[in-house]
Amino acid sequence: MAKTPIINNIRVLRFHANEMTQGQLAERIGVTRQTVAAIEKGKYSPTLEAAFRIAAVFGVPFDDVFRYEPGADQQFQKRLKKDG
Repeated sequence: MAKTPIINNIRVLRFHANEMTQGQLAERIGVTRQTVAAIEKGKYSPTLEAAFRIAAVFGVPFDDVFRYEPGADQQFQKRLKKDG
């Protein structure tokens, strides 16, 4: 599975939140641990609501958690065409 062009700091934020587990974060935002793992690894883009919930859990602005890498989008689109 190709990575998305959305970069995140979830792992770092979890570490600074008393080493919160993926399962604990998942429970707080209403998704599965596997979903959090996929978002964290950049294999899945969260819904907008889930993304805002993640930021709220850590008490930080949205853009402290997520950022869009425009160059990554071109690479992502090329991989989609190649894999599709």
